Amino acid sequence: MAQLGWIAGPISMVCFAGVTLVSVYIVCDCYRYPHLKYGPLRNRSYFEAVQSNLGEKTAWICGLFMQINFCGNAVAYVITSAISIRAIKRSNCYHEYGHDAPCEFGNTLYMLLFGAVQIFISQIPDFHSMAWLSVVAAIMSFAYSFIGLGLGAAQVVGNGVIKGNNGGIPTFTGIQKMWLVSQAIGDIAFAYPYSILVLNIQDTLRSPPSESETMKKASVISMGITTFFYLSCGGFGYAAFGDQTPGNLLTGFDEPYWLIDFANACIVLHLVGGYQVYSQPVFAVVDKWFAEQFPSGTFVNRNYSLKLPFITSLNLNLGRLCFRTAYVGSTTAIAMIFPYFNQVLGVLGAFNFWPLVIYFPVEMCLKQKKIGAWTNKWILLRGFSIVCFILTVFALVGSIRGLIAAKFSYQLYN
Repeated sequence: MAQLGWIAGPISMVCFAGVTLVSVYIVCDCYRYPHLKYGPLRNRSYFEAVQSNLGEKTAWICGLFMQINFCGNAVAYVITSAISIRAIKRSNCYHEYGHDAPCEFGNTLYMLLFGAVQIFISQIPDFHSMAWLSVVAAIMSFAYSFIGLGLGAAQVVGNGVIKGNNGGIPTFTGIQKMWLVSQAIGDIAFAYPYSILVLNIQDTLRSPPSESETMKKASVISMGITTFFYLSCGGFGYAAFGDQTPGNLLTGFDEPYWLIDFANACIVLHLVGGYQVYSQPVFAVVDKWFAEQFPSGTFVNRNYSLKLPFITSLNLNLGRLCFRTAYVGSTTAIAMIFPYFNQVLGVLGAFNFWPLVIYFPVEMCLKQKKIGAWTNKWILLRGFSIVCFILTVFALVGSIRGLIAAKFSYQLYN
């Protein structure tokens, strides 16, 4: 928001919400196959829809992008959790020693602590065994969103002035501004990964009415609520801090310290569950592959019951333990190498947005509805895909440049 300004910022968020909603509508129609309403086969996931409509080879390419997306989100969650824990330490430090105290803390220790927690939680076998974690994560998400919104509004009222300007944060040259704008677009793209989860949710719905009809209505409501929070938190944050707007809104406040601590603790708890939401699909693919490759191997298939105090017994599998520990360790290590919040989000958002949200849905729509070449619908869909591709490349180049620049700048000053 701060990079784009009061005009382009809200417009960009609304446009990305609209583009994502179009993509969701297309994906919803891919649930049944071959006919979008009466097809006897059900595609219970995004990957299955691509596989049914576009073939095995295309599905594997899609699967690669999905796994990169899942792993990238895990890295981003490690970074974000460390920033939130650091914000808690800083607010407590300022409260105890005053705002002139040198309250600066690193990220490494907090990333390692978050990784250690994830190694333990990752031993949960699958999604069905972690419903409670998803509920806690959802509650935490609403809690810190409302707190951030309220703090931003209170800061604006306290300042007595709305900061920021129509063009966003000024730079010395137009080229510098262009790179920052491209990174901002990548950040917004990261916030709209909804399409790849639609069919998993749609598969839980009952009919009649048709699953796609119900899912489309629910998507309009959820997209509206999500975009409202994005616009509100982004707008109040920019109005409160102007050119000094932090990448993570809640790290910009220091008082009341107890509320800041609670909000950032909610973020950390949300990320504990969110990490698993994006990691369990990776774990499921690897578990399935191991089981197929080594059907009689005890290392892969034998479970051991571990009794722990105060909680139910935990089923351990040595193969699962080794891979998931290595996976958590690798995502934590990458986060420690590139601990740059906005830059990492920009790269991940730009890299995954076009192929997963635009390209594959458009290709499935063309194939399923048998839209002929150079018809009006064909031209509209192809043009839609091309425009989004150009925008995504622009965002990706700028975000990669920002990540590299942040890395060299960090090395220069350390």
